[in-house]
Amino acid sequence: MTRVPAILAVFVAFFWAMAAALPAVAQDASQVNEMTLGDADAPVTVVEYASFTCPHCRTFHQENFERLKDDFIDTGKIRFVYREVYFDRPGLWAGMVARCGGAERYFGIVDLLYQNQDEWARSEDPAQIAADLARIGRTAGLDDETIGACLQDGELAQALVAEYQRNAEADGIRSTPSFVIEGETYTNMPYAEMSEIIESHIDG
Repeated sequence: MTRVPAILAVFVAFFWAMAAALPAVAQDASQVNEMTLGDADAPVTVVEYASFTCPHCRTFHQENFERLKDDFIDTGKIRFVYREVYFDRPGLWAGMVARCGGAERYFGIVDLLYQNQDEWARSEDPAQIAADLARIGRTAGLDDETIGACLQDGELAQALVAEYQRNAEADGIRSTPSFVIEGETYTNMPYAEMSEIIESHIDG
């Protein structure tokens, strides 16, 4: 088994305990904060549904997200909402690490997760995943104790799954990345097409 720092050993055991299935769904998802960028009063809302283990989601973030940010988010044209999709357990664990630094570090950790996706998301060994995710968390400025506490938060894990399932069902999400633009759901698309749809809502 991959060796990990002693303080991580506790949540390695927690990973193994979670290995049989995703956590049971909790009814109360009120503790789950929506992760957003942009002006809350922007004329258009764009919601992205993405999984941290999804290669197509990584491609979108590496090739198109900065363009979306420059063209629409930073200019106040859209409010952007990022919603995590948990098709697998490593995607859930990555989401818990991303949220560990709070809203101010969240999108920076998201970038690191996608940049290093090939290194952490392909292992079948929970200990290796733990070590890799902890390394990403440390790169973002988190310490092992903080990361371990986040990954052992079973109530948060259940709440995240509950919120994901509720939102995904409401918006008809079947694949990632998917986008909800002003209430209408779209599957993955070229940036030019997305930009045209957003502009049509801004102009309309």
